[in-house]
Amino acid sequence: MSSPPPSSEPLGAAELAARFDYLLGPVLSSRRTAAPLAQQLAPLPRPLQDFVLHWVEVVNRSNYELAYQFAAQAPGALAHMDLKAAEAWILHAMDVYDRDGLYSGSAALKDLAPRIRAAPEHASSVALADVHNVLELFLRGLSGRRLRVEAGTQAYTDTDTLYLPAVCANFPTPEQNFLAYKGLATHLWAQARYGTFNVDAGTALARYPDPARATALFHLLEALRIDAIIERTLPGLARDLHALRGRKPLPHPACARLTRPGATAADSLQVLAELHAELAPDHWFDMGTLRLDLAGAARSRRIEREKDALQQALGELGCTLDTDPANAPDTGEASASGEHRVELDTAESGGTAEAARWTLALDGKPVAPPEHVARLMESILQDLGRIPPEYLVASGDGARQPGAEEGRPDDVEQGAWHEHGAHLYNEWDCRRRNYRKNWCVLRELDVQPQDDGFVAATLARYRPQVAQLRRTFEMLRGEDRLLRRQPDGDEVDLDAAVAAYADLRCGMELGDRLMVRRRKNDRSTAVMFMVDMSGSTKGWINDAEREALVLLVEALEVLGDRYAIYGFSGITRKRCEIFRVKRFDEPCDAQVRARISGIRPQDYTRMGVAIRHLATLLDAVEARTKLLITLSDGKPDDYSDNYRGEYGVEDTRMALAEAHRRGIHPFCITIDREARDYLPHMYGAVNWALVDDVARLPLKVAEIYRRLTT
Repeated sequence: MSSPPPSSEPLGAAELAARFDYLLGPVLSSRRTAAPLAQQLAPLPRPLQDFVLHWVEVVNRSNYELAYQFAAQAPGALAHMDLKAAEAWILHAMDVYDRDGLYSGSAALKDLAPRIRAAPEHASSVALADVHNVLELFLRGLSGRRLRVEAGTQAYTDTDTLYLPAVCANFPTPEQNFLAYKGLATHLWAQARYGTFNVDAGTALARYPDPARATALFHLLEALRIDAIIERTLPGLARDLHALRGRKPLPHPACARLTRPGATAADSLQVLAELHAELAPDHWFDMGTLRLDLAGAARSRRIEREKDALQQALGELGCTLDTDPANAPDTGEASASGEHRVELDTAESGGTAEAARWTLALDGKPVAPPEHVARLMESILQDLGRIPPEYLVASGDGARQPGAEEGRPDDVEQGAWHEHGAHLYNEWDCRRRNYRKNWCVLRELDVQPQDDGFVAATLARYRPQVAQLRRTFEMLRGEDRLLRRQPDGDEVDLDAAVAAYADLRCGMELGDRLMVRRRKNDRSTAVMFMVDMSGSTKGWINDAEREALVLLVEALEVLGDRYAIYGFSGITRKRCEIFRVKRFDEPCDAQVRARISGIRPQDYTRMGVAIRHLATLLDAVEARTKLLITLSDGKPDDYSDNYRGEYGVEDTRMALAEAHRRGIHPFCITIDREARDYLPHMYGAVNWALVDDVARLPLKVAEIYRRLTT
């Protein structure tokens, strides 16, 4: 007999109060009871009651106080929003909580007015989540440092990140609202790119009788200056913005100097001093908010950090000159002492800082710096307008001491250093049915090489099997094929030419297939091996993994496929680690084999972020077939953040689905006898293999690889 369908009758106040007591017990007290929440929710239909109770349960897993505030706000919000809009409102508040804490998350919950105006029933609204990737790609194409895009309660920039409203519904069509997002992002980018924060505006504005009014006027003058820059550098976008909001007239003829090439934020302060009493504040939709305090703090931290980074990079560049004869300077005096003379020639095109150019020279010889050094110098020039001479002192070995902000990889839990130089990745929260934005902090580290004879001992132990593997993989490699009787090719096909001549003498038409073309049998395969380095692999499992990699490397070197090997581990979302063993562009030399020998168990198994990072690396490789093969001994797991169980499995499953959408084929080889309970759900029914006998793992891995690639 089937169970009865769920009741559609609304829950009464008493039952709702009992539910809230169960869900929100830690924040309820004699002053804060469940009765008011229950009374607000009782008049609503049952589907809305179920919606609120579900999300209270989801939110309180992150924070009980935030869940209570959501329950208090929800009945009023649902009177004006449908469920889709309400879900977007909750997710935005939780993202803000994840990033900025309880105070900001609560403020996002209470900021209902924009959400109500931009509810999905208004077909013209555009959500930031839907255009986030497009805006980031657009900003990446502009000059200056790369900026992240995040949702915020206000539109502003701290010079590292652009914060934009979660929904834009200011205009009657989606196209216009997307253009509004684009214009707002461009103005905020230009504030950081063209020096709005490179003057001490906060101190200057504090001297006025009304600092708030002075700040608003300075913001307006800067918007006029930036608008003129956008007209010169992005004329097409400027025309679209003018069509949307109209061309803003100058508030005073003296402001014309701000629209000329070469105008700076200092000119805006000077115009403000001259016209403070005559100007009236104004605000455009694409101006955003000017946060001098946040931008100044971020800029100060970045300046110190980038000074050390540039000195270290110049030292490494000097070492490259010393070791590469092709790059050696004309005179060896500077490099002989271990120190290099660094010179920077900056030039401006047309006398404007908008088109600055620079040339780097070491010991009088122009050099092309690596891409990361060039980006670093561009960022310093953007902040300071120049690179001071003290920045151009190349630090040698041991000259650089980690500062308080720089820290060590072991200090990632202390302060905010864990995000500096790291990769930030989203993580799928199955309870929210959405991503946690920039939730995981991942760093790439090198495996420490070990010259302990492990590789040689493994090759000696498996000598007969290695010989067999090599023969098998040689047959897979194949040879170049000669294609005869082709219309074009590398040389004449003599047999076809003789036959064609005979046909011609018989009065037949001369054929055109007279050439031989050599076709290379190119497998066009790239494989990423993702090796579990969690603490559970300690002992014989770690030995079996390393032996499998030694045998696999021997076979792959014969086959010629491109491959990379990375290990993964970590502890908590703030310390996710990828360990480099072999990159795609790295030869399999003694150093790589020593790294294989150096693979050691680390911490936990947070798989989702590792899959996302390695899939990104694999996606950058040109190949017809791309495989991501995981060697693991168990299911996803971590020390905290509720990653164990369903949460970790679902995040890993979503990361694998993302990789599959990129054209990458994931496969898992495991020794976990319980794998049948979760691997089919994560990888699919046929994309995994269980090796019951760990002793067979080394040979089994090579056999599985052969089967996957033929």
